[in-house]
Amino acid sequence: MATSNSPGVNLPPDPTAGQELSSSSTLSSWAAPAVTDLVARAEAYSKTPYEAYTGPLSAGESDLQKQAFQGLSNLTIPTDMMKAYTPRSFTDEGIATKYMNPFLEQVLEPQRAEAERAAGIKRLETLGRFTRPGGASAFGGDRQAIMEAEGERNLATLLDKITGEGYKNAYDVAAKLFGTEEDRALLANRQAQDYGLAALKQQAAAGETQRAIESEGIKADIAQFEKELQDPQKKMEFISGILKTLPISTTNKTYQDASDVSQILGDLGAGLVLAEYYKKLFPEG
Repeated sequence: MATSNSPGVNLPPDPTAGQELSSSSTLSSWAAPAVTDLVARAEAYSKTPYEAYTGPLSAGESDLQKQAFQGLSNLTIPTDMMKAYTPRSFTDEGIATKYMNPFLEQVLEPQRAEAERAAGIKRLETLGRFTRPGGASAFGGDRQAIMEAEGERNLATLLDKITGEGYKNAYDVAAKLFGTEEDRALLANRQAQDYGLAALKQQAAAGETQRAIESEGIKADIAQFEKELQDPQKKMEFISGILKTLPISTTNKTYQDASDVSQILGDLGAGLVLAEYYKKLFPEG
Protein backbone atom coordinates (compact mmCIF):
# COMPACT_ATOMS: atom_id res chain seq x y z
CA MET A 1 0.00 0.00 0.00
CA ALA A 2 1.42 3.46 -1.01
CA THR A 3 2.00 6.19 1.54
CA SER A 4 1.51 9.88 0.69
CA ASN A 5 4.56 11.85 1.80
CA SER A 6 3.44 15.14 0.17
CA PRO A 7 0.41 16.46 -1.71
CA GLY A 8 -0.10 14.71 -5.01
CA VAL A 9 2.92 12.35 -4.59
CA ASN A 10 2.64 8.68 -3.58
CA LEU A 11 5.93 7.12 -2.37
CA PRO A 12 6.57 3.60 -1.11
CA PRO A 13 7.22 3.37 2.63
CA ASP A 14 10.77 2.95 3.96
CA PRO A 15 11.09 -0.82 4.69
CA THR A 16 13.58 -0.27 7.51
CA ALA A 17 11.51 2.28 9.33
CA GLY A 18 10.25 1.02 12.69
CA GLN A 19 12.62 -1.97 12.91
CA GLU A 20 14.11 -2.76 16.35
CA LEU A 21 17.75 -1.76 16.39
CA SER A 22 18.81 -2.89 19.86
CA SER A 23 17.48 -4.18 23.13
CA SER A 24 19.16 -4.13 26.53
CA SER A 25 18.05 -5.35 29.93
CA THR A 26 19.23 -3.89 33.16
CA LEU A 27 18.30 -4.52 36.73
CA SER A 28 15.51 -2.45 38.05
CA SER A 29 16.82 0.18 40.38
CA TRP A 30 14.65 -0.97 43.25
CA ALA A 31 15.89 -4.60 42.97
CA ALA A 32 19.54 -3.99 42.15
CA PRO A 33 20.93 -4.09 45.74
CA ALA A 34 19.10 -7.31 46.69
CA VAL A 35 19.95 -9.08 43.40
CA THR A 36 23.59 -8.07 43.57
CA ASP A 37 23.85 -9.43 47.11
CA LEU A 38 22.09 -12.67 46.16
CA VAL A 39 24.32 -13.25 43.14
CA ALA A 40 27.43 -12.55 45.19
CA ARG A 41 26.33 -15.02 47.84
CA ALA A 42 25.53 -17.70 45.22
CA GLU A 43 28.86 -17.20 43.49
CA ALA A 44 30.74 -17.47 46.78
CA TYR A 45 28.83 -20.64 47.66
CA SER A 46 29.57 -22.19 44.27
CA LYS A 47 33.30 -21.66 44.83
CA THR A 48 33.42 -23.41 48.19
CA PRO A 49 35.57 -26.58 48.11
CA TYR A 50 33.90 -29.96 48.21
CA GLU A 51 33.59 -31.38 51.70
CA ALA A 52 34.00 -35.12 51.42
CA TYR A 53 32.49 -37.51 53.95
CA THR A 54 35.44 -39.12 55.70
CA GLY A 55 33.53 -41.65 57.80
CA PRO A 56 32.90 -45.30 56.91
CA LEU A 57 30.90 -45.80 53.74
CA SER A 58 29.87 -49.39 54.52
CA ALA A 59 29.34 -51.48 57.64
CA GLY A 60 32.12 -53.96 56.87
CA GLU A 61 32.54 -57.27 58.71
CA SER A 62 31.07 -57.73 62.17
CA ASP A 63 33.18 -59.22 64.98
CA LEU A 64 31.24 -62.47 64.83
CA GLN A 65 31.73 -62.65 61.09
CA LYS A 66 35.46 -62.09 61.53
CA GLN A 67 35.62 -64.95 64.05
CA ALA A 68 33.60 -67.20 61.74
CA PHE A 69 35.77 -66.34 58.75
CA GLN A 70 38.93 -66.95 60.76
CA GLY A 71 37.62 -70.27 62.04
CA LEU A 72 36.67 -71.41 58.57
CA SER A 73 40.03 -70.38 57.16
CA ASN A 74 41.77 -72.48 59.87
CA LEU A 75 39.87 -75.65 58.99
CA THR A 76 42.08 -78.47 57.80
CA ILE A 77 40.57 -80.26 54.84
CA PRO A 78 41.37 -84.04 54.99
CA THR A 79 42.22 -84.25 51.31
CA ASP A 80 44.18 -87.51 51.75
CA MET A 81 41.18 -89.24 53.32
CA MET A 82 38.79 -87.78 50.73
CA LYS A 83 40.24 -89.91 47.95
CA ALA A 84 38.24 -92.80 46.56
CA TYR A 85 38.42 -95.76 48.97
CA THR A 86 39.81 -99.00 47.57
CA PRO A 87 38.44 -101.97 49.55
CA ARG A 88 40.78 -104.81 50.53
CA SER A 89 40.09 -108.53 50.35
CA PHE A 90 40.40 -110.91 53.30
CA THR A 91 42.08 -113.40 50.98
CA ASP A 92 44.83 -111.00 50.04
CA GLU A 93 48.30 -112.20 51.01
CA GLY A 94 49.05 -111.83 54.69
CA ILE A 95 45.70 -110.31 55.71
CA ALA A 96 44.08 -113.51 57.05
CA THR A 97 47.22 -114.46 58.97
CA LYS A 98 47.45 -110.97 60.44
CA TYR A 99 43.91 -111.15 61.81
CA MET A 100 44.08 -114.86 62.84
CA ASN A 101 47.37 -114.78 64.76
CA PRO A 102 46.06 -112.81 67.74
CA PHE A 103 43.19 -115.29 68.15
CA LEU A 104 45.47 -118.28 67.87
CA GLU A 105 47.86 -116.87 70.43
CA GLN A 106 45.14 -115.95 72.89
CA VAL A 107 42.78 -118.92 72.49
CA LEU A 108 44.31 -121.87 70.66
CA GLU A 109 47.71 -122.06 72.36
CA PRO A 110 46.26 -122.03 75.90
CA GLN A 111 43.88 -124.88 74.93
CA ARG A 112 46.71 -126.96 73.52
CA ALA A 113 48.84 -126.29 76.55
CA GLU A 114 46.01 -127.31 78.87
CA ALA A 115 45.44 -130.53 76.91
CA GLU A 116 49.14 -131.41 77.11
CA ARG A 117 49.19 -130.65 80.84
CA ALA A 118 46.18 -132.88 81.46
CA ALA A 119 47.73 -135.67 79.40
CA GLY A 120 50.97 -135.37 81.37
CA ILE A 121 49.12 -135.67 84.67
CA LYS A 122 47.32 -138.78 83.46
CA ARG A 123 50.56 -140.31 82.28
CA LEU A 124 52.12 -139.78 85.71
CA GLU A 125 49.14 -141.36 87.36
CA THR A 126 49.44 -144.38 85.09
CA LEU A 127 53.16 -144.62 85.73
CA GLY A 128 52.50 -144.46 89.46
CA ARG A 129 50.20 -147.42 89.38
CA PHE A 130 52.82 -149.53 87.67
CA THR A 131 55.65 -148.49 89.93
CA ARG A 132 53.85 -149.07 93.24
CA PRO A 133 54.65 -152.36 95.09
CA GLY A 134 52.20 -154.99 93.91
CA GLY A 135 51.01 -152.78 91.16
CA ALA A 136 52.56 -154.68 88.28
CA SER A 137 50.26 -157.03 86.45
CA ALA A 138 50.95 -160.26 84.70
CA PHE A 139 51.73 -158.37 81.55
CA GLY A 140 54.37 -156.30 83.29
CA GLY A 141 55.99 -153.63 81.20
CA ASP A 142 53.99 -154.42 78.08
CA ARG A 143 50.78 -153.18 79.61
CA GLN A 144 52.44 -149.96 80.72
CA ALA A 145 53.74 -149.36 77.22
CA ILE A 146 50.28 -149.96 75.74
CA MET A 147 48.67 -147.48 78.13
CA GLU A 148 51.29 -144.86 77.47
CA ALA A 149 50.84 -145.26 73.71
CA GLU A 150 47.06 -144.97 74.13
CA GLY A 151 47.51 -141.79 76.14
CA GLU A 152 49.76 -140.24 73.53
CA ARG A 153 47.30 -141.18 70.78
CA ASN A 154 44.43 -139.60 72.67
CA LEU A 155 46.49 -136.50 73.26
CA ALA A 156 47.35 -136.21 69.58
CA THR A 157 43.70 -136.63 68.63
CA LEU A 158 42.65 -133.98 71.12
CA LEU A 159 45.34 -131.57 69.94
CA ASP A 160 44.27 -132.06 66.34
CA LYS A 161 40.67 -131.36 67.29
CA ILE A 162 41.64 -128.29 69.26
CA THR A 163 43.83 -127.08 66.43
CA GLY A 164 41.20 -127.67 63.75
CA GLU A 165 38.42 -125.99 65.70
CA GLY A 166 40.79 -123.26 66.77
CA TYR A 167 41.83 -122.39 63.24
CA LYS A 168 38.22 -122.49 62.06
CA ASN A 169 37.11 -120.21 64.86
CA ALA A 170 40.15 -118.00 64.32
CA TYR A 171 39.30 -117.71 60.63
CA ASP A 172 35.66 -116.84 61.34
CA VAL A 173 36.57 -114.30 64.00
CA ALA A 174 39.31 -112.79 61.83
CA ALA A 175 37.00 -112.49 58.84
CA LYS A 176 34.33 -110.83 60.96
CA LEU A 177 36.88 -108.46 62.51
CA PHE A 178 38.29 -107.66 59.08
CA GLY A 179 34.80 -106.88 57.74
CA THR A 180 34.09 -104.67 60.72
CA GLU A 181 37.30 -102.74 60.23
CA GLU A 182 36.64 -102.41 56.50
CA ASP A 183 33.17 -101.01 57.24
CA ARG A 184 34.70 -98.56 59.69
CA ALA A 185 37.34 -97.53 57.18
CA LEU A 186 34.71 -97.00 54.49
CA LEU A 187 32.53 -95.03 56.91
CA ALA A 188 35.53 -92.93 57.97
CA ASN A 189 36.31 -92.26 54.32
CA ARG A 190 32.74 -91.16 53.63
CA GLN A 191 32.67 -89.01 56.75
CA ALA A 192 35.95 -87.40 55.72
CA GLN A 193 34.55 -86.70 52.27
CA ASP A 194 31.33 -85.29 53.71
CA TYR A 195 33.25 -83.20 56.23
CA GLY A 196 35.71 -81.97 53.61
CA LEU A 197 32.99 -81.08 51.12
CA ALA A 198 30.90 -79.40 53.82
CA ALA A 199 33.93 -77.42 54.98
CA LEU A 200 34.71 -76.37 51.41
CA LYS A 201 31.09 -75.29 50.89
CA GLN A 202 31.16 -73.29 54.11
CA GLN A 203 34.41 -71.66 53.10
CA ALA A 204 32.99 -70.86 49.67
CA ALA A 205 29.83 -69.38 51.25
CA ALA A 206 31.95 -67.35 53.65
CA GLY A 207 34.03 -66.17 50.70
CA GLU A 208 30.87 -65.02 48.93
CA THR A 209 29.83 -63.13 52.07
CA GLN A 210 33.25 -61.50 52.30
CA ARG A 211 33.08 -60.62 48.60
CA ALA A 212 29.63 -59.05 49.06
CA ILE A 213 30.92 -56.97 51.97
CA GLU A 214 33.93 -55.85 49.94
CA SER A 215 31.70 -55.12 46.93
CA GLU A 216 29.43 -52.99 49.09
CA GLY A 217 32.41 -50.91 50.19
CA ILE A 218 33.64 -50.53 46.61
CA LYS A 219 30.20 -49.40 45.42
CA ALA A 220 30.04 -46.87 48.24
CA ASP A 221 33.50 -45.54 47.33
CA ILE A 222 32.50 -45.22 43.67
CA ALA A 223 29.28 -43.41 44.59
CA GLN A 224 31.22 -41.01 46.80
CA PHE A 225 33.75 -40.40 44.01
CA GLU A 226 30.99 -39.71 41.47
CA LYS A 227 29.29 -37.36 43.90
CA GLU A 228 32.52 -35.42 44.35
CA LEU A 229 33.11 -35.43 40.59
CA GLN A 230 29.65 -33.94 39.92
CA ASP A 231 29.93 -31.29 42.62
CA PRO A 232 31.33 -28.48 40.37
CA GLN A 233 28.64 -29.10 37.76
CA LYS A 234 25.88 -29.02 40.35
CA LYS A 235 27.24 -25.75 41.72
CA MET A 236 27.26 -24.24 38.23
CA GLU A 237 23.69 -25.41 37.71
CA PHE A 238 22.79 -23.89 41.04
CA ILE A 239 24.10 -20.43 40.28
CA SER A 240 22.70 -20.60 36.73
CA GLY A 241 19.30 -21.38 38.17
CA ILE A 242 19.58 -18.42 40.52
CA LEU A 243 20.26 -16.04 37.63
CA LYS A 244 17.46 -17.47 35.47
CA THR A 245 14.83 -16.99 38.14
CA LEU A 246 15.21 -13.21 38.52
CA PRO A 247 12.23 -11.54 36.68
CA ILE A 248 13.25 -8.12 37.83
CA SER A 249 14.83 -6.47 34.77
CA THR A 250 14.00 -3.30 32.79
CA THR A 251 14.18 -3.49 28.95
CA ASN A 252 15.17 -0.52 26.75
CA LYS A 253 14.60 -0.73 22.96
CA THR A 254 15.48 1.62 20.04
CA TYR A 255 13.82 1.61 16.58
CA GLN A 256 14.93 2.68 13.05
CA ASP A 257 13.72 6.07 11.78
CA ALA A 258 12.98 6.79 8.10
CA SER A 259 16.16 6.83 6.02
CA ASP A 260 17.70 10.00 4.51
CA VAL A 261 16.94 8.75 0.99
CA SER A 262 13.27 8.49 1.79
CA GLN A 263 13.40 11.97 3.26
CA ILE A 264 15.10 13.43 0.14
CA LEU A 265 12.64 11.75 -2.17
CA GLY A 266 9.82 13.15 -0.14
CA ASP A 267 11.24 16.66 -0.30
CA LEU A 268 11.84 16.36 -4.06
CA GLY A 269 8.31 15.22 -4.61
CA ALA A 270 6.97 18.15 -2.67
CA GLY A 271 9.09 20.56 -4.76
CA LEU A 272 7.73 19.20 -8.01
CA VAL A 273 4.19 19.55 -6.80
CA LEU A 274 4.81 23.18 -5.87
CA ALA A 275 6.35 23.87 -9.30
CA GLU A 276 3.36 22.44 -11.09
CA TYR A 277 1.04 24.39 -8.87
CA TYR A 278 2.98 27.63 -9.57
CA LYS A 279 2.76 27.08 -13.35
CA LYS A 280 -0.94 26.80 -13.08
CA LEU A 281 -1.18 30.08 -11.18
CA PHE A 282 1.27 31.91 -13.41
CA PRO A 283 1.14 30.35 -16.88
CA GLU A 284 3.12 33.10 -18.50
CA GLY A 285 5.66 33.61 -15.76
